[in-house]
Amino acid sequence: MRCVILQPSYIPWRGYFHQIQKADLFIFYDDVQFDRRGWRNRNRVKTSSGVQWLTVPVNSSASSGVQWNELQIRDVTINWDTPWNRKHLETLARSYWRSPHYKRYETMLERFYSQQTEKLADLTIGMTIELARELGIEGTQFLRSSTLGAERSKTDRLIDLLSKVGATHYISGPSACDYLDEAAFASAGIALEFMSYRYPEYEQLHPPYDPQVSVLDLLMMKGPDAGRYIW
Repeated sequence: MRCVILQPSYIPWRGYFHQIQKADLFIFYDDVQFDRRGWRNRNRVKTSSGVQWLTVPVNSSASSGVQWNELQIRDVTINWDTPWNRKHLETLARSYWRSPHYKRYETMLERFYSQQTEKLADLTIGMTIELARELGIEGTQFLRSSTLGAERSKTDRLIDLLSKVGATHYISGPSACDYLDEAAFASAGIALEFMSYRYPEYEQLHPPYDPQVSVLDLLMMKGPDAGRYIW
């Protein structure tokens, strides 16, 4: 049973969905520290004026009485003091309304940005699962690590999570080869596989080409054929 464990992210890039597609079970790693400058609440899209960040504002750790270095992803709440959701929707509409498949995804985007979700993880996980289905990924099952009760740290905790779900094959991003203890995985009877992110270019509405943007860009340009540019 092939398994992937990744932190939930906001409208991720295509490599994230490649890992979902390769997995029988995908675990959202939601009970680890929230990284304020990572991909948990932001991502990049192409616009006519260049690449732009879309960031979901979150409440400070002080509002929950927890320090940033102790705040887990699952506990982060969205700050609704400003209409960020409307601004994100407007930016996407303005940037992609001329793309070949904008109309196909317009209703989905409006649904995404009409919710007033309290928890960041609920928003990003829900969006990610729906985007995976739009990409044609049907067989992968999803869980949250917070539901599994693993308590150890680093490699031991990953192995504990994998063992709890009966995984025999763990698929990881390439950077993890620098720190994962391969011998520990072997001792647990779990095979390790490291991703290689080599994807073909596709036409983008706003050149020059940039591969490191949200998967929304690929969907807008290639629609139902988007998967051919990932796997």
